[in-house]
Amino acid sequence: MLPTLMGRIQTRIFVIAVIGGLWALVIGPVLPGGGTTSDKYKAMYGVLLIVGVVGIAWEVIYHALMQFRWEKDWPTLFGLVLGVPEGVVAYLVARSGVLSSTEHISVGAFVVGFGTTWLVTWLWVNGPMRIFTVHWRFRGGRLI
Repeated sequence: MLPTLMGRIQTRIFVIAVIGGLWALVIGPVLPGGGTTSDKYKAMYGVLLIVGVVGIAWEVIYHALMQFRWEKDWPTLFGLVLGVPEGVVAYLVARSGVLSSTEHISVGAFVVGFGTTWLVTWLWVNGPMRIFTVHWRFRGGRLI
């Protein structure tokens, strides 16, 4: 299955909202750094929003770069490693003050929150999602 651009965007939004949202409920209270649990949840969901919005731009860039590859797709491991540059950009956007809930997030809290969320969502897309949503595989990654 080669995901289409629209399929990649739909999958990203779904996975960030559902899987990332559920994971944020689990990891939010144990994030390193100070602040109340409420502050940690606000920061975590703020980062998820940033990753969702900025991620759409990343998908367009990835799609353009993939057109130069013979297979028109990345090796699976690249999908995991691409979390590093996305994380750096998301952290810079979060710290820039775009959202007041994320401008004071510590590096440790961001790395733990973003890193584990990236890993959980990547594992979901490359494992159970392929089993539970068989139609997703045959429709270019589109969910709608």
